[in-house]
Amino acid sequence: MGWATSVYFIGIGGIGMSAIARYFVANGKQVAGYDKTPTEITKALEALGIQIHFEDNIEHINSEFLNPENTLVVYTPAIPKNHSEFNYFKDNGFNVLKRSAVLGEITKQTVCLAVAGTHGKTTTTSILGHLLNTCNVPVTAFLGGISENYNSNLILNGTEVTVVEADEFDRSFLTLSPDLACITSMDADHLDIYGNAEELVKTFKDFTACIKPNGKLFVKNGLPLQGITYGIEDDSDYSAQNISIENGSYIFDVKTPKGIQKGFKFSLPGRHNLSNALAALAMAIEYGCTFNDLAVGLETYKGVQRRFTYQIKTNDFVFIDDYAHHPEEIKAVHQAVREMYPGKKVLAVFQPHLFSRTQDFVDGFAESLSKFDELLLLDIYPARELPIDGVTSKWLLEKIKNPNKKLIQKSEIINEINKSDAKIVLTIGAGDIGAEVKHIKEAFYVKN
Repeated sequence: MGWATSVYFIGIGGIGMSAIARYFVANGKQVAGYDKTPTEITKALEALGIQIHFEDNIEHINSEFLNPENTLVVYTPAIPKNHSEFNYFKDNGFNVLKRSAVLGEITKQTVCLAVAGTHGKTTTTSILGHLLNTCNVPVTAFLGGISENYNSNLILNGTEVTVVEADEFDRSFLTLSPDLACITSMDADHLDIYGNAEELVKTFKDFTACIKPNGKLFVKNGLPLQGITYGIEDDSDYSAQNISIENGSYIFDVKTPKGIQKGFKFSLPGRHNLSNALAALAMAIEYGCTFNDLAVGLETYKGVQRRFTYQIKTNDFVFIDDYAHHPEEIKAVHQAVREMYPGKKVLAVFQPHLFSRTQDFVDGFAESLSKFDELLLLDIYPARELPIDGVTSKWLLEKIKNPNKKLIQKSEIINEINKSDAKIVLTIGAGDIGAEVKHIKEAFYVKN
């Protein structure tokens, strides 16, 4: 890829795409791109001098990106097959690569630390990127979310080491060549692509075969894979011990293969996040960071946007936003909120994401959503899908065993929260519910 002086992105506003776009700008390439709608991400890219347009039309592309000799074209699998710019580049002899293949090329030339798993990878990747950055490692971290510490999906402190989120969606992580790899979880997800859970496990095994010859694999204790294990209060190679909660933060010790390190502090609620922190610590320790630097890095870590993000946090009202979109993730959010606010009444507003996922896991969703004291359910967010007959939020609602449940429109959210006496309010989902967060915050910030 060293040959390319210009890089053109089709779908530049995607979270993973935009990080690579930033990386190429930092490496002195000319960058431009298309996306279907302007967003906060595309605005931020334009502020870096990247030209972006929002109509699929080759005439909007600057001539310096129309030379196949020096232009690399990067696309997201989310674009439709009849995309005219995509087809123009393909038909005219351009080097056209999927985002994952580009990431694969970048990682081949660096020491690569990759984090895979059906849940937890974005948080683990961003903790690991932050830890290595705090230890002043010459690292570039590609994140699948906006890190609160850097207000970006890219951490850039050099290009010798890369930290990447290895995504199993469409098997794209098989293009990576990690030195250190981690697998956080293998719950069934993306069944629209895999068909069944066994196939998913097989793909994770294939991923472990991509590790460089002297590399290391880290696995959450209990997964059916051989590797360096990590876990919470167990007999793993790396284990969190003596856990307590002080002012909403975890204080804990880490048992390592070489002894115990005391007094780590971490402020993301929920045992699942503590597990993610441990995975990142184990990888950073094996990479060679010192415990003093790691303790500072962990304590200063602020999280990823829409991952248990506190929007309002006062003594009498708490509003948290989280993008959980799978039953296991909803359970994790529930566990975290009960651990931090025992005995308080919790109202959840949930927007299901994808008809196929709702259909695949309807009983799991019903079970996990039943745990909250009150539930407001929104219609299913379709994203890339067409409706499936009979798969509706009304169908899901009927399966939820909770007397305080209601199906509502997005426009009714604030009114419904007002009617409730719940002191803890959660918005949950990966669709466009995130866009409602600022309205809810404004409505209740004043009140509190």
